[in-house]
Amino acid sequence: MNSFFSKKCEYGLQAVLYLTAQDAEFLCSAEEISSKLKIPKEFTSKILQDLTEKGIIISRKGREGGFKLAIDPNQIKLIDIVEAIDGLDILKNCVMGFQNCNKETKCPIHSEWMEIVNKAYRMLSEKTIDKLIVKSFNIII
Repeated sequence: MNSFFSKKCEYGLQAVLYLTAQDAEFLCSAEEISSKLKIPKEFTSKILQDLTEKGIIISRKGREGGFKLAIDPNQIKLIDIVEAIDGLDILKNCVMGFQNCNKETKCPIHSEWMEIVNKAYRMLSEKTIDKLIVKSFNIII
């Protein structure tokens, strides 16, 4: 089954979950995250850079450098990570790709799709990373 989000966004969600599972003061290298999560190395640095630019994680350069969460995990909502990586257009665009699909000019499945989108948006906006780490930890490691 295909994901709702891009592979890059999936990896971003996994990386933030991984960082959440680590000691709050511990810095993880991009190589460690890539290796532990089996994320292609070419994606890892870009994903971590995007998350850093959005203030979700912080980075430190140098021999003792790495990445960790910038804010408390109970303040990081899933929607924050999705927005940082994919943006929110997926929640606005027509699932069938029609450019002029909107409330007035609806595609054949507009109403049903908007129900799904609205439910997904609510869930992503309510769920914080700290609530997911216990369930996800066994999947990640």
